[in-house]
Amino acid sequence: MTVDVRPAPGIGAHWVPRWSRRRELRGARCLHRWALVLCSCPRPALYIRPPLPWPRCSHQRKDPQEPGGEGRILHRLGICHQVIFIRWFVASFLIRLNPVPAGLRVKDLKFSEVPVRLYEPTTMCGGLRRGLVYFHGGGWVLGNIDSVDEVCRHIAKESETTVVSVGYRLAPEHRYPAPLDDCETALCHFLSVAEAEFSVDANRVAVGGDSTGANMAAALCQRLARTEVARLPFPCAQVLIYPTLQMADFNLPSYQQNHAVPILFRGRVAFYFLQYLNGDMSLCQDLLEGIHVPTELKPSYKEWLSPSNLPPEFLERGYGELPTAEYDGEAYHAIKAGLEHEVSPLLAEDAVIQKTPPTFLLTCEYDVVRDDGILYRKRLLDLKKEVTWRHVVHGFHGMINFFNQGWLTFSSAAHVVDSVVDYVRTL
Repeated sequence: MTVDVRPAPGIGAHWVPRWSRRRELRGARCLHRWALVLCSCPRPALYIRPPLPWPRCSHQRKDPQEPGGEGRILHRLGICHQVIFIRWFVASFLIRLNPVPAGLRVKDLKFSEVPVRLYEPTTMCGGLRRGLVYFHGGGWVLGNIDSVDEVCRHIAKESETTVVSVGYRLAPEHRYPAPLDDCETALCHFLSVAEAEFSVDANRVAVGGDSTGANMAAALCQRLARTEVARLPFPCAQVLIYPTLQMADFNLPSYQQNHAVPILFRGRVAFYFLQYLNGDMSLCQDLLEGIHVPTELKPSYKEWLSPSNLPPEFLERGYGELPTAEYDGEAYHAIKAGLEHEVSPLLAEDAVIQKTPPTFLLTCEYDVVRDDGILYRKRLLDLKKEVTWRHVVHGFHGMINFFNQGWLTFSSAAHVVDSVVDYVRTL
């Protein structure tokens, strides 16, 4: 069954009263200023602007100028890595932990040495509960259990679901496949003890995440589908919130239309993929231009990634067809693991995607990776898989991080989280 909503009921401008929308507009301006500081610090100055020209819509601006980020300065002085500075800044000033609300029990545990935070509703339950294993976003280099604490609390309490938030290892200290391995370890541990220790039905445990966390949720489902671990139940669903799903094409319409939209700029997506894989930032321009894709792979990728696969309304803001990039074998061999299904789940073969569980997909209009989610939805539908899709017509990448965050709160973020709650209740 497919629930295809555009716009999703209740998601969009009409969700928020006029006064609140004006308030959020002021907040968005403030967010943009913070984004220029926070989001550009890890981004090399060489990649400020798009490397290839395309026709701009009249309302599009040039990419924002990169300020002299403190993290980059400290990195160049040899004091600390720029990513370490950003982690410290976010943890110190942008994350707050509130008291645990009534009706919820929260524990910090370790599942086979992987840190997790367990959220258990304390209300009476007539049988076994459902479960959700959640992977936070952050480009594989940022984020932690605390950064999605409010989101996981809300999902657990409102859907009466036991939620496990996984504190997987981060790049650049721990590159692929270490973060994905941690997610698999935590999931398999939970499935093996779900009923005995947590009164959770192991057959009703879903996996999910936002951004690169959603990437790992999709990749993990595909990994488990390939290995077919018979002794453990397969996840009953995958919950993918604005997922990042491929590193073959950084010039899809959503990348062109939203290349300068905070909080995720086009060049930063390439930066994050490279941090996850090998840390070689000299390849960033190669990825953006697309010269890392072998000629023999381009036909199948074109079939899966063609803008013609997108609903026509997603082309209305304009995009330009770019000339085919000349293949560079050296660039490919440096990042070839990134074109495999465990890093780019959208590029997996049909036989693998066919084995994945029912899917909840949430995409945002003002998001460079919007088309990743929509194209993955099409691949799932072509294979007769069950998909529930919600599209946030006024949404941006990372918006759930502004759920219940004091002065940084966006009211529409609550409605996005509630759409996840509504889906989880059906499992």
